[in-house]
Amino acid sequence: MNWQELLQQIAQHNIKALARSISLVENELPGYEIMLQSLPASSTKITGVTGPPGAGKSTLVDAMIGFWVNAGKKVAVLCVDPSSPFNLGAVLGDRIRMSDWYTNPNVYIRSLATRGSMGGLHPKIIEITDLLKFAQFDHIIVETVGVGQSEIEIAGLADVTVVVMVPEAGDEVQTMKAGLMEIADVFVVNKADRPDADLFVNNLRQMLAPAFSKHYNEVPVVKTIASQKEGVKELMDIVNHQLQKAHVNDNTFWLLAERAFYLIEQKRMKGIDKAVLKKEIEELFKQGEFNLYKFIADK
Repeated sequence: MNWQELLQQIAQHNIKALARSISLVENELPGYEIMLQSLPASSTKITGVTGPPGAGKSTLVDAMIGFWVNAGKKVAVLCVDPSSPFNLGAVLGDRIRMSDWYTNPNVYIRSLATRGSMGGLHPKIIEITDLLKFAQFDHIIVETVGVGQSEIEIAGLADVTVVVMVPEAGDEVQTMKAGLMEIADVFVVNKADRPDADLFVNNLRQMLAPAFSKHYNEVPVVKTIASQKEGVKELMDIVNHQLQKAHVNDNTFWLLAERAFYLIEQKRMKGIDKAVLKKEIEELFKQGEFNLYKFIADK
């Protein structure tokens, strides 16, 4: 099947065609670039969900899916998992917490490995979200592993970024990176039935107060117990409101420039294969002649 047929089927809400198209892009099979170039502009909004491992992001995303589906919306979810540096496969591939949605015609869930991407997002995340936009979902959720630079990267991709934390992260708040504070549109304190949740929320709100933040408005902090769906409606009302007011501004064009820069960089690096580099380095090591900087200069 060629890419024109795939796009026609995607436009008719054919999920199998969408899955095949994503695989086409992931594996850079012939025709994938022309297919992407033919995609029309889209106004579908992306909600990013990030935060440290164990914060309950998947459970929260499950509740977010339920909220939108019950409102008659179609939802696509990309779960970006950490991958093994040795085989590039997803380590957390199963997504058991969202298993209820896999057979729902209004929900599409895809797990993606980071494939060694330094920032923590999938190297083809931009292209895949554009395919999902073409598939005419009402909402796209991107859940990230919350390691390295993925929090900052997700802000460049998402229209609204939800940062999920837990009450035990008290010390983390004191040393929280300024970048993370800047990119959050909503903070969620999940598992809010745990001890010291209220104290944690108060400390977080003090840090986010306009007097101490570069944000013009105070960033909302919402308490949830995602496993019991508590606080989810309040969170989703805020997210929906922020998605509606998200509009094109100077930051939008900077973010598009970042995306363009990233894609140009990827294109120019295309001929370089890590496995080949590894073999070449091994050979030079055996000869006792390896110098990293000379090695790169010769490339």
